[in-house]
Amino acid sequence: MSEPVLRLEKVEQRYRQGDDILSILKGADFALNKGEMVALVAPSGAGKSTLLHVAGLLEKPSAGEVHVGGRASSGLSDDDRTALRREEIGFVYQFHHLLPEFSAIENVMMPQMIAGLSAGEASGRAQQLLDYLRVGHRANHRPAELSGGEQQRVAIARSVANAPLVLLADEPTGNLDPETAGYVFEALEALVRQSGLSALIATHNHTIAAMMDRRVTLRDGRVVDLEMSAAD
Repeated sequence: MSEPVLRLEKVEQRYRQGDDILSILKGADFALNKGEMVALVAPSGAGKSTLLHVAGLLEKPSAGEVHVGGRASSGLSDDDRTALRREEIGFVYQFHHLLPEFSAIENVMMPQMIAGLSAGEASGRAQQLLDYLRVGHRANHRPAELSGGEQQRVAIARSVANAPLVLLADEPTGNLDPETAGYVFEALEALVRQSGLSALIATHNHTIAAMMDRRVTLRDGRVVDLEMSAAD
C-alpha cells in the first residue's frame, strides 16, 4: 500500500492552565489514505478540533510527528510549515469564514492568487468550482446575500481551490438545517470523490458519518476505530 497522505504518529498535545497541565491527545496514531473519506465522531470536548488543528499544521504537537504527503513536519521552519499547509491542506469550518467585503468568486480566487496564479487563471478555476457545487450563478454575490448552504458551498470551493492533498473539515454542516446539511455534504462528497482528495471530517451527524469510508472516534486522547470502540 502506498504512503498515507496524512499520518499522525504518537501525537501528544498538552496545554498549560495555570498550574495544571491539560492533556488532550495522548499518543494518537492515525493514517488517512489517498482518496479516503473518514468521519471523526466524538462528543464535544473530546479533542476533535485539537486533532484537526494538529493534523492541519495549525498547531505544533507537544510530542510525536505529523506527516503530510510523506513529509515529516516537526523539523520544518515556521515558513516551511506554512508553505506545506498552504499547498497540501484545505480547511472547512463550521462557520464559513468568508470575507464579507468580497464576492463569492473573489473569496475562491484569493488563495489561488496568494499561491501565485494570475487573476485570470484564478477566476476560471473559481468559476468551475462554484459551478460544480451549483452556486456558480451566485458568483458575484457577497456572503451576506447568500443562504447558509450557499455560503458553505463557497467555503468548500475555497478550501479546494489550490488542489490540496488533504481536506480537513470541522463540523462543516453543523450550522445548517438537516435538509441543507444533507445537500451540502452530498456536494462535498461528490467533489472529494471526483478530485481524488482525501478527507477527514469531524461531524456529530451520524447519517453523514455513515456515508463515509470509515469512522473513528477519540477515546482517552487516542484515535480508535468507531466500530472497535463500540464493541469494547
